[in-house]
Amino acid sequence: MRPYRIAIAGFQHETNTFAPGSAGVEEFRMADSWPGLLVGDAVVSETHGMNLPVAGAVSAAQECGRVELVPILWCAAEPSGRVTDEAFEWIAGMILDGVRAAGPLDAVYLDLHGAMVTDSYDDGEGELLRRMRDAVGPALPIGVSLDLHANVTPAMIQMASLMTIYRTYPHLDMADTGARCLNELLRNLDGTPHKAAFRQAPFLVPLNAQSTDLEPCRTLYGQLDSLPMASGQYVELAMGFTAADIHDCGPSVVAYAETEDDAAALADAMLGQLCEQEGVFDTNLMDAHDAVRIAMQNPAGAPPVVIADVQDNPGAGGTSDTTGLLQALIDLGAQDALLGVMHDPQLAQKAHEAGVGSIFDDTIGGKSGLAAQSPVTGRIQVLALSDGVIAYTGEMYGGGTASIGPSCLVALRENGSEIRIVVSSVRTQCLDRALFAHFGADPSSARIVCVKSTAHFRADFEPISSAILNVAVPGAFPCQLHLLAFRQLREHVRLGPCGPEMRSPN
Repeated sequence: MRPYRIAIAGFQHETNTFAPGSAGVEEFRMADSWPGLLVGDAVVSETHGMNLPVAGAVSAAQECGRVELVPILWCAAEPSGRVTDEAFEWIAGMILDGVRAAGPLDAVYLDLHGAMVTDSYDDGEGELLRRMRDAVGPALPIGVSLDLHANVTPAMIQMASLMTIYRTYPHLDMADTGARCLNELLRNLDGTPHKAAFRQAPFLVPLNAQSTDLEPCRTLYGQLDSLPMASGQYVELAMGFTAADIHDCGPSVVAYAETEDDAAALADAMLGQLCEQEGVFDTNLMDAHDAVRIAMQNPAGAPPVVIADVQDNPGAGGTSDTTGLLQALIDLGAQDALLGVMHDPQLAQKAHEAGVGSIFDDTIGGKSGLAAQSPVTGRIQVLALSDGVIAYTGEMYGGGTASIGPSCLVALRENGSEIRIVVSSVRTQCLDRALFAHFGADPSSARIVCVKSTAHFRADFEPISSAILNVAVPGAFPCQLHLLAFRQLREHVRLGPCGPEMRSPN
């Protein structure tokens, strides 16, 4: 029996339609926390051993011994505003041309995010899948792996033969999800049909309440494997990405079975469990000054209090340079505090020009132009410098490399405070202790550690912390959903668990 020929490709972007900036060709070409754009065999070789869906799919294909992979392209860009039409058409065109030129195929596997919005398409993945379906015909199986934060749409369900979705947040199972998708494709090719059922929840959930380390997501995702299911049946749960103002934003359930009735029953059961837990989601955010006061009471020598600046998460389109939390630290004279990662290319350049040990007065952060955000002025000392190539050591990105550009560790001294700050030239989510340790700063020995991240930091920072406090300071990734000016979201969806209903602005 000849091996199955399966084309593999990836095109990932999580789009924050409320954020400034966009993702163009250069953003997809460049390496950041993930590799830059990869073509052909490099898709396999340059992602080997990484916690990426495409790497997991490749491993599963190699382990089964009956698949011939045809790697086409893989790329991702840091979350931001919309993907430009130029970038979308260029990348989609290369993927489709590669599939058309691949010769006879038995299936296609796509590593997608599920929350891509472009200049012209609110449902970027749905449009890519529509074009793929046109290219390969109605019968060829197309398997898709998606992020837990996917805003799954009816078009995506219609065009894809099957999909798998991450089941952890922080995303520790990205490679596992790609492997599951590849194995489901093989099941499909071996003759097991996949009939889909799709359900959307009647409420949104902010990302700070979506962590699978917390309730109710810990229980909800734990139940995905415990629902009574026959062979060939499975259920996926996506929590949605609330910073994408599109019609189909929000949590959803996808179920697969050999019959439509069985798939519908599975989807209804999972949706029912999700809705029963609506009131359990904890969406509370603290005032930054209150959080700093609590953290300052942390005894010397105790594990640090971690304060999460959840609304300035560059991993969700934030600018990573807001100063609300930094100002609270200064106002209260905080000592022995670490903060990262502040995106400030101008300060990083000046630090490199001045050298380690130099001391000067300057501004930090607040340069992206967000409303109510101003740079902070203070006495700055350069403690360490780097080219910004940093090996990740935490579980989520372990095996990968951060490329944050010319960067530095500085000490800011103002109003009796002393705050050590990692400053980068490229926006980078602070989800790994290596982003501090690389500069000689040990977060486990600090009293206060401040991270610009929403939940991914928990995998590497929670084990060394005495407490985690989520704060509400202004940023480009709003988590207080009732304050957002949604325009495209479907009516009557609740803006947060037990929140007010969406009403048309017209």
